[in-house]
Amino acid sequence: MRIMQVKQRRTIRRVEVERAPRLGVIRPTALGFRITVRLHDGQTPEDYTRVLDKLAHAWKVHSVRLAGWKPGKVTLVATLIDPLDRVTIPVLSDDLLRVRVGLLETGDPFVIDFRTVPHWLNVGATQSGKSNLANDLVVGLAPQPVALVGFDLKGGVEFTPYEARMSALATERAECADLLADLVGVIKDRMALCRRHRVKNIWHPRLPEAERPIPIVVLVDEVAELFLMADKKKEQDEVSAVATRLLRVAQLGRAFGIYLVVCGQRVGSDLGSGVTALRAQLTGRICHMVNDDETAKMALGDMDPSALAAARQISPNRPGTAVVVGSEGRWHRMRSVHVTEEQAEAAAATYAHLAPAWAQLTSGVTAAVGDLDPAEVKEFTEPDLEDLPV
Repeated sequence: MRIMQVKQRRTIRRVEVERAPRLGVIRPTALGFRITVRLHDGQTPEDYTRVLDKLAHAWKVHSVRLAGWKPGKVTLVATLIDPLDRVTIPVLSDDLLRVRVGLLETGDPFVIDFRTVPHWLNVGATQSGKSNLANDLVVGLAPQPVALVGFDLKGGVEFTPYEARMSALATERAECADLLADLVGVIKDRMALCRRHRVKNIWHPRLPEAERPIPIVVLVDEVAELFLMADKKKEQDEVSAVATRLLRVAQLGRAFGIYLVVCGQRVGSDLGSGVTALRAQLTGRICHMVNDDETAKMALGDMDPSALAAARQISPNRPGTAVVVGSEGRWHRMRSVHVTEEQAEAAAATYAHLAPAWAQLTSGVTAAVGDLDPAEVKEFTEPDLEDLPV
């Protein structure tokens, strides 16, 4: 009788045992504390990202964020109270093309710096704070030697109060197509200027200061209206021209001092491939409370899934609150400074003399910052909102 040897297999069940984190020294911050945690073998920063809410409950604080990591350790920042409950800091312009428009949940100021992040997408439903952010930018940029250009597809009701400070304003799609054609022409003129001086952009030190062109900030409201069309051939041609020119400005504008802030209530891929291509060029993202998931996905879906989840949780009782992604590529909650339309309109009127004529910008002769009277250019300090007429 053949004896068969039966090998008994032992199944070893792997049991994961929770181990206490190895905490470093707790260091106080203005709004809470910062602590470094050493990772156990096999742990990654994502393990802590998944349990940040649990840590906030366990530590009895408002929130805990993963502030950074190095090999073998992560840094957590706990906030005891919500700094976004009340944002009382003023709008501040501390340098050319830099505007402090709000406060981050970390307690740090939120600054839109067009030299660092040239193009921004700003989405939000009605009463979410989207228009208020545009007011902040008008107040912050008005005293600076920059040209403001507006595209207002709501019949002009959004930007007309600030027209005194704007070099150009288009309120119909056909006007937008012509204005965009002018901007493409400005880019070509500035390309020729850079070629003459053998530089790659208008900020290069070799470009003489007297010839450096005036920066242009383009504010676009209700971007969806630029891409909506019926079956009419004329509308199709208009949309095609607008989409092509706007994308070209986004692709080439940074090097030649042209910056975009594109705003809208509804921004989705169903508006056409032009919107998706434009979105890829708008590296700065600001997502207020929105009415549909598609708009939130368009703003944040290609960035971070957790940012998308945070945007969906924004309360309608917190206007001005948004999820932002800026220069560092990480998302934060932010709340903008409240600036009334009357204050923004007063700022536009006060600094109307700093608005370069559009004919001068598009004449083919480079309009330079040096052309402005230095006595008329206010230092980049905090605008005195209380002194502006309301």
